[in-house]
Amino acid sequence: MAGITIVLDFDKTIIDVDSDNWVVDELGATDLFNELLPTMPWNTMMDRMMKELHAQGKTIEDVKEVLRRIPIHPRIVPTLKTAHALGCDLRIVSDANVFFIETIVEHLGIKDYFSEINTNPGYVDEEGKLRISPFIDFHTSPHGCSLCPPNMCKGMIISRIQADLAKKEGKQRIIYLGDGIGDFCPSLKLREADFMMPRKDFPVWGLICENRTLLRAEIHEWIDGEDMEKIVIKLIEKIKIQDLLEVDSFKIGTVPIALQHVKVHQ
Repeated sequence: MAGITIVLDFDKTIIDVDSDNWVVDELGATDLFNELLPTMPWNTMMDRMMKELHAQGKTIEDVKEVLRRIPIHPRIVPTLKTAHALGCDLRIVSDANVFFIETIVEHLGIKDYFSEINTNPGYVDEEGKLRISPFIDFHTSPHGCSLCPPNMCKGMIISRIQADLAKKEGKQRIIYLGDGIGDFCPSLKLREADFMMPRKDFPVWGLICENRTLLRAEIHEWIDGEDMEKIVIKLIEKIKIQDLLEVDSFKIGTVPIALQHVKVHQ
């Protein structure tokens, strides 16, 4: 059976901000964040930030409370609900962390809509402190992709998703939505029947504009949640119509499709 898989980045795609920066700023640790930023890898720094925040008396519940009020465009959740209701397989591929993402999507009531969340590990340890680690151990097992940050190659994740979809019956298409530099590599993995939706005036959009000939997927830029909703629903409808036409064409062989619908008057 033909299918549609919608793969979404999280920060500045599903939500309107960067979740790491939001938590740091809202918990009053921006100065320390800026001090540590040049000195260590991002995930290591976020793990250190959580350690420092806990040392200042911030609790897991404080972190959750901040995450529950993170800004999100009012049309994003309805878009995801509609896509899920139309039979799309929704997946997240994000360089945030699983604790932040799951806290937010649970609060929004959409966690069960996603078949998988690919992101950096984040968990509460035995002392009740949040720990964050990289998606891969880039010191012992580097992914080797020069386009992506050392902790995660989203292109490799898309390749794995494509391999999974290849085992399914029928034509499988991917719609990918993202905004950041890390979303460029996966855009190069998409195929002719797929769709790339870069957020306009964000880093991935600029990279795609400069390298449009490298992409095989159809490109549809979007501005905000309202724009995303219109384009995603339109693409789902387009794919479903194409699938129906292909089925009709297969059934009738060389007979023009239009003749099926001609009523003969006697």
